[in-house]
Amino acid sequence: MSFNIKFTNDNGVKSDIEIVFIDKDLLEKLPESIINIFLLQNFSAKDGEFIFLQNSNTLYYGAILDNVDSIREAAAKSIRIVKKYNIQSLKIKGFDNKEFTYALLLGILLGNYEFVDYKSDSKKASLESIFVVSNIDYKDELQKAFVVANSINMARNLINTPPQDCTPVVFADIAKRISKDFKLDCKIGDMKFLQNEKMDLILSVARASVHEPRFIELKYSPKNAKKKVIVVGKGLTYDSGGLSLKPADYMTTMKADKGGGCAVLGIMQAIAGLKPDIEVIGIIGATENMIGGNAYKPDDIIRSREGLTIEVKNTDAEGRLVLADCLSYAQDLKPDYIIDLATLTGACVVGLGEYTSGIMGYNTDLNREFEEIALKSGELVAILPFNRHLEKLIDSKNADISNVSSTRYGGALTAGIFLGRFIREDYKDKWIHLDIAGPAYVEKEWDVNSFGASGIGIRSVVDFILKVSNGS
Repeated sequence: MSFNIKFTNDNGVKSDIEIVFIDKDLLEKLPESIINIFLLQNFSAKDGEFIFLQNSNTLYYGAILDNVDSIREAAAKSIRIVKKYNIQSLKIKGFDNKEFTYALLLGILLGNYEFVDYKSDSKKASLESIFVVSNIDYKDELQKAFVVANSINMARNLINTPPQDCTPVVFADIAKRISKDFKLDCKIGDMKFLQNEKMDLILSVARASVHEPRFIELKYSPKNAKKKVIVVGKGLTYDSGGLSLKPADYMTTMKADKGGGCAVLGIMQAIAGLKPDIEVIGIIGATENMIGGNAYKPDDIIRSREGLTIEVKNTDAEGRLVLADCLSYAQDLKPDYIIDLATLTGACVVGLGEYTSGIMGYNTDLNREFEEIALKSGELVAILPFNRHLEKLIDSKNADISNVSSTRYGGALTAGIFLGRFIREDYKDKWIHLDIAGPAYVEKEWDVNSFGASGIGIRSVVDFILKVSNGS
């Protein structure tokens, strides 16, 4: 991060600018001279409205002051406004509440992010110090906010990196670097590893790319770990659609098809920093889906690591193939929970919109528990229910299963059900599938996210793991 955050109980601490969150009730308690200025400029303190008073160097930002999500977003958006000014210090009033304070801190740190690695004229912000005025020094909340925000911003940077600079091999090298920096065990599987593991689904998807695929495994393993959680990520560093070629307009954001894999890296980095008493393993299938004379084809029938045969009806439904082999491997490690994250289907975006991830799985209680944790973390999610009628839509007359449904409807669910076919009976109640296709990459600012990658999934999965670690 480019600045320090300090707690102070001195409301008179000097700073270049002050940020004040305000609602209608607080507005009415201000001096009449300030209210008149607000009225003159039609500022009514609605959620998301802001006004800057130069005479006092104060930014007033409208927020719902009893809503933690509004506070987080207000912190992110207000920091984006003031960091453009030539200032070195900033003051903001905090909250005498852990949850709201953490939201404030996380909003500041996530709102400060911008992707400028390829900008030749980018300028470094001058802001150095942020003073949070509070009667309590929330050290634990500040430490967690830094750890989680750094992990999210790392994932955002990696997702935003263009495909020529983040091939599967580079992805694996970055994972190795993170493992070294954060003292995680790391294993990288090359072509020989994939062949020995009979991961023919991953190998088939990767076949037409000049860049070799990689299998990435990171492990956080404390002594006397109570449980084991495995997170699995789809790491398509680029997806052309294969021979079932995507339209040109749909290719321009396909660097983000590695969003699930990048989220797994972010989760592992965060867990290494937070150090819960639980074993966590991150697994990523990293490859490209390209075209060529040796590309895998519609009508191919491929045998998975799990032993099931898949009839390929559409080569653009490749992410579920990569995940199927990864999930098979994950179950051999005997986890207590498996969570996979993937930018899997456009159908999920159609159904839930750009900002919401879909939760799927066979254990309704686990789905609801994860939904509650995710929403509390600030990530929007919704449960999509499986049913026995959808199960029939991915049957194949020529193989055990088809990689796409026989109907265009319910595509997010049938993709999730496809993955479910590779989950053994012993693990069906321990598995969650997250389709993050909507919020993983959005081409406009929203909530705490700037243009582009959001790092979605990291906050919710990290908080789920922490809850499992605490035994609650």
